[in-house]
Amino acid sequence: MSAEAGASPRAGRPSMTASMRSSSFLREHQQYRPPHKPENHYGIDTVVEDLQATSVSPREITHFKGIPSPENPPKIVESGLSHELSHPNCTSRPGAHTERLVATLFYKSTSPRISNAIPSPKRSPSPQRGQSPSLRASDSDLPPTMAPSSSLDTFPLEPPAAEPEPLDHLYGSYVSPMCITSFLHLMSTFPLPAGVSDLTSAHRCLKLDAGPDNHPVVVELTVSPAPSLDYLSLADLRKHELIYRFEREWNVDVALRKDDLWRRYPRLVVFDMDSTLITQEVIDLLAATIKDPPDLAARVADITHRAMLGELEFDSAFRERVKLLAGLSGDIFHQLRPVLEVTNGVRPLLRALKRLGVKTAVLSGGFLPLTSWLAGELGIDYAYANEVVIDEATGKLTGEVKGRIVGKERKRELLMEIAQKEGIPLQQVVAVGDGANDLLMMAAAGLGVAWNAKPRVQMEASARLNGDSLVDLLHLFGFSEEEIEKLTA
Repeated sequence: MSAEAGASPRAGRPSMTASMRSSSFLREHQQYRPPHKPENHYGIDTVVEDLQATSVSPREITHFKGIPSPENPPKIVESGLSHELSHPNCTSRPGAHTERLVATLFYKSTSPRISNAIPSPKRSPSPQRGQSPSLRASDSDLPPTMAPSSSLDTFPLEPPAAEPEPLDHLYGSYVSPMCITSFLHLMSTFPLPAGVSDLTSAHRCLKLDAGPDNHPVVVELTVSPAPSLDYLSLADLRKHELIYRFEREWNVDVALRKDDLWRRYPRLVVFDMDSTLITQEVIDLLAATIKDPPDLAARVADITHRAMLGELEFDSAFRERVKLLAGLSGDIFHQLRPVLEVTNGVRPLLRALKRLGVKTAVLSGGFLPLTSWLAGELGIDYAYANEVVIDEATGKLTGEVKGRIVGKERKRELLMEIAQKEGIPLQQVVAVGDGANDLLMMAAAGLGVAWNAKPRVQMEASARLNGDSLVDLLHLFGFSEEEIEKLTA
């Protein structure tokens, strides 16, 4: 009994050993503890109590500063990922040369396509009673290939090929990721140069729309390498059926150019005047002022349209139209100055070109009095056009043309003369036009751009622009919208 009284009162009480303690007060006092779940971290009291029974041998402590050493060897962890620095779109290795291709995609937001499968919501699906079939056909906004004719006599023996279904209706009315993926897949189908197995690409969004999501509407893609020239030249690639079908499917214009120095640094830009720098045809405006005979304006407009399509020889067609203008007052050109409507984007485009030090010229198949005046108004460096003969006695047009007509051959000669005078290689010359009489000068230039042009010109030109602002021309040189704003400010 006395031995029990002399014992410590804590000897018979249960106590928590070091192995039972944890760093959490709640875990020590909770009623249930999961079995076979050892603690990952012990409290400082446990560490101190455990160290009392052990002896620590003193040694010099070295701080690890991130540099491997024998005491701190590097720990290698295999993550499964392979990281390497590649240069597919950088400068080529010494002694090597890579042909890269730049594709600029312009989404045509101003000319949406209509689905082939869904009737147009703008029109009533059922024609009105009593309306003739020809009127119903002309009143429809469906694609022309859906109903090529309303008469069985003129119906083609073989139905026309259906247009591809517009995919921008499904994936977004802009240059969507699916659109870019589709284009890159298309480019991968063309043979690559010998010894190359992989196609690499990079992209830049040059212009965003004004919507809340700021979707890209102009995208520049760099593809490396370009398709093998032994298989397909750049000129043939631009006209390839698959490229044309892609443009129709995604409602875009694709401009293909070599990624070289001349692409980014033009030094001379040459414009046509009628339907390019201005929205009208001057000779049609002149004909509209003649009321007798009443059908003269329509006759002149028809000749102009056929000449621009390439159906008529331009020189003879121009002389024929000028003859119809005989008797007009010589000051008619002064009267037409306020009527001329400058194309949207021309003024800021010319400001940007002047800041870049680019020379500009207008080569018009129209009339020199108006062409010279417009060039002075816009700050264009060179202006060439046709001179008409004015009778000094009566002060009226005689219906004759003085000197050589500025037709397609003359435009090409003038372009080359200006480039030679300024010491500019043709690779750094850009020609912009819309008619068949512009094709030769566009072919002579390093880049020929068809601006809202006739079908034949669209097919022959190096690049096509079908937007609502001629400022888009700067995107072909690689300028982004932010850079263009600084140039045109």
